[in-house]
Amino acid sequence: MKILRFQKDNNEAVGILKNRMVYEVSSESRIVPQIGSCPELGNSHSLDEVKILPPVYPSKVVCVGLNYRDHAKELDMELPDEPVLFLKPPTTVIGHDEAIIYPPESRQVDYEAELAVVVGQTAHKILPEDVPEFIAGYSVLNDVTARDLQQKDGQWTRAKSFDTFCPLGPWMEAEMDPANQKISMHVNGELRQDSNTRNMIFPVEELFSFISHIMTLNPGDVIATGTPPGVGQLQVGDVAEATVEGVGTLSNPVK
Repeated sequence: MKILRFQKDNNEAVGILKNRMVYEVSSESRIVPQIGSCPELGNSHSLDEVKILPPVYPSKVVCVGLNYRDHAKELDMELPDEPVLFLKPPTTVIGHDEAIIYPPESRQVDYEAELAVVVGQTAHKILPEDVPEFIAGYSVLNDVTARDLQQKDGQWTRAKSFDTFCPLGPWMEAEMDPANQKISMHVNGELRQDSNTRNMIFPVEELFSFISHIMTLNPGDVIATGTPPGVGQLQVGDVAEATVEGVGTLSNPVK
């Protein structure tokens, strides 16, 4: 079930996507769309007639560095013993078709296609086997990074935190196996990243549990699960299209 936030005639609503039609539904939460298993469908709209918004409003985006075996091999790096974490502020989040703004402070802005995990309920010190009940769904995320600033600063906060540096969407898939899905990035139609989530070093359940033992995860928070090999630069005028099989394609121009 694909759940999205959208705007039509200046009104924000939650909908279910079926065959490129968006059907309005009621949601129990404004922060993260939560609906019943058999929601009552309301007004319908063509997907082409609505503005797609970010699927959730996170209080934080928790990201994982170096979480694909093929990416570690590409970089000739040893596999980490524990997940390497960093944060993106909620002000980085933008939706499908919104523009990534190239900051004047940087000369190298990179794309990173990632599977995003959406937290459905407050999670604190959760065991891996209990994680699925705390997940609302999955989405697509582009962990945009000012790589030159990351290397200059020696830590990642500035490089990861510019406004618009966390495209998320286009919707949330509530029912999906995250362990075996193709993940890719196209830039201007050219394939740049191509892998599968089965190449993750730390699977979703292990990541979620590990993070929840460090910080409380709130409803609507997002875990970005790392990027596969093929990371590269974006230029003004490019269009970045991140795809996760089972979810969809997140497209954003660079301005």
